[in-house]
This record gives sequence, structure tokens and C-alpha cells, in this order.
Amino acid sequence: MKPPPAGPGGAPDVSVVICVYTEDRWDDILAAVSSVRDQSWPALETLIVVDHNPALLRRLAKTFGDDGAGGAPDRVRVLANAGPRGLSAGRNTGTAASTGEVIAFLDDDAVAERDWLRYFAEAYADPRVMAVGGRTLPVWESRRRPVWFPAEFDWVVGCTYRGLPPGRTEVRNVLGGNASFRRSALTAVGGFANGIGRDGNRLPLGCEETELCIRLTRAVPDAVLLIDDRSVIHHRVPAARERFAYFRTRAYAEGLSKALVARSVGTRAGLATERRYTTRVLPAGIARGVRDALLGRPGGAGRAGAIVAGVAAAAGGYAVGSVRARRGGERFAPATVPGVGAEPVSGPGQSAAPEGTAAAGPLAEPAMEPTKEPAKGGTEA
Repeated sequence: MKPPPAGPGGAPDVSVVICVYTEDRWDDILAAVSSVRDQSWPALETLIVVDHNPALLRRLAKTFGDDGAGGAPDRVRVLANAGPRGLSAGRNTGTAASTGEVIAFLDDDAVAERDWLRYFAEAYADPRVMAVGGRTLPVWESRRRPVWFPAEFDWVVGCTYRGLPPGRTEVRNVLGGNASFRRSALTAVGGFANGIGRDGNRLPLGCEETELCIRLTRAVPDAVLLIDDRSVIHHRVPAARERFAYFRTRAYAEGLSKALVARSVGTRAGLATERRYTTRVLPAGIARGVRDALLGRPGGAGRAGAIVAGVAAAAGGYAVGSVRARRGGERFAPATVPGVGAEPVSGPGQSAAPEGTAAAGPLAEPAMEPTKEPAKGGTEA
């Protein structure tokens, strides 16, 4: 099966939600908003949702001339997170306050290319499409990728990883920092659920969009979820995240999160993509690293070793998270923000599920082959 054709006819209005939490990213936030303003397909509105930081809320409201009630002259609205602390509640707050038929989410430390929204909007001309994600490229603070850092693990820093197909492809789930959803899809499943995910620097960190997408396809069995790698954003990677200590910690946290997703939606759905990733993508990455080492190329041994270490850390996190979940130490709370929808839809015998972060690990296995005419500059595979 091929993905539905894109086209301008019937393309919807798009609201953009940017969730923020710290003044340390002030310049990044301004750059993100500026990139939305410069889109070739204009956003209906940009909503900046501030996560329980009154000082940042006041500063942004003053900057954009918004008192938090809407009506800013440049269609930028500044809102306080109406739910519990964390990214999922912030996204639900933005969704409830938005007016577009489609809601796109952009990380607060990323900038979108000019046609980012245009490719999203075109895909929604087909009524079957319920979610569209894009390609996220790293912007290393050191100005170059660390030689030991394997591209297969770029999800660690919130970016598109090696192993995803190029072009425009149907997937199990989109990745949260560069994603969009039809409003009716979010309403059908009650939005993002609370329970795991980013809350400042608290662990675990991830998978809320994976869990939501699995619930979505259960609630709407004929839903189409796409990644279009022409919808590009550039995500800043600070120096602290270029270090092996962060790499290992983030991989461990991914394992914790994945255990909660599996607990919520079942291991078959929750780990389907991860099986392909660990049995096909990662062995190929190790082989490339070993080959490069034998050829004397810089970083080959380091990349192979990092893949092994990353898998071990994630497996350890998954084991710990599974034990915690079985003991009842982790609970999932459904979205409760007014206007997002009813109780999240779960599969038979499954509980409601987690909350999240800007990016999740290997979470977008293709459900079919890419189109015959993939976009130029496709994702590394």
C-alpha cells in the first residue's frame, strides 16, 4: 500500500504549539517563533505554552503583547499550562486553546524550515490522514557530530535516526518534537496522557507520542499516520548532550519509558518497531563501525561500542521499568484538560497511558514502502 497523494486542495488551517519551561532557552524560543512566522504556508496562530514558570510567562506575554487570553496582533498567544507540570499537559493546553483543524508541535529549541507547515498541510487534504511528522536534523553546539556518536542513536538528542526510510512513508507513530495531528484525532483519544515523560530533568523521558499514536490507530482503525521528510526542522544539541554520560542516561530512560508503553498498550504493539530496530538497524550499525575501525577511519570503534552500550542501557531501563510496572509503582493518568476530549481510548484489557517528551527513541518503523518519488535529501537510511 502506498501513502495517499499530497495536494493543496482542501488543505486545513494549522495551529502551532510550542511548549516552553525555562528562560535559559530564551533565544531558542524566539528563534522557534520566528521560524513559524516565516512559513510559506502561514500558521493560523502560534501558541506558546509555559510550563509552571510565572517569570517566563510574564516575559513572553510582554514580548508578544499577549495577556494570556489571546488576541495578540501577530497571532502569537502566550498561555500557562493548565494541567500538571510536564510536556503532555502543556501540549493538551495548547490543543484546547487552539482553533486550527490541525495542531503542529515544534520543540522550543528548534527552528523549522520555510516549507515545514506546507508539507504537513498538503498531506491532510486526504481525510484518512490523522498525523504527519517530519525530519529533525541535529545542530551540534560543537559544530560537528562527535566521532563516536552513532547516527542510529540520533533519537537520543531528539533527531531523526539512521534506519528510517526516506521520502513520504506511512508509520506506526510520529516523533513528538516535529509532528502534527488532526484535531479530531486528538479528541478521539483524549489527547496526551500523563504518567511518564519530560518534567524538567525528571526521568523517564519519552514515548508519549508513541502511546498516543497506538491508541489512535485502535480508536480509528483506518487512520493513516505519515512521516514526510521534506518537513524539516533543525534541533539544537547543547554540549552537555554530546557527552557519553548523557547518551547512556538517555538510553536508560528510553528503556524505562518503553516498559510503561508496553504495560499500557501491550508488548506486541509497544515493541513492534523496536524489534526491527534491534535486529536489523543496530547490527548493521555495529558492522559499519567495525569496518571503519579496520579501515582506520576515525570513530569507528567508538560508534560500534556506543551502539552496544546504548542497547545495554536501554535493556537495563526496560527491565527496571517492567518490574516497577508489575509492582504497581507506575500509574498512568488520562488527559484532563477541557476541550481535548474524553477518556483516552485503550485496547481490550489495557490501561490508559503515559506522558512525554520531545522525542522518543526508535519509534517510527515504516508500515509500508516509501513512495516511488521520495523527497530530495531524504532521511539517512
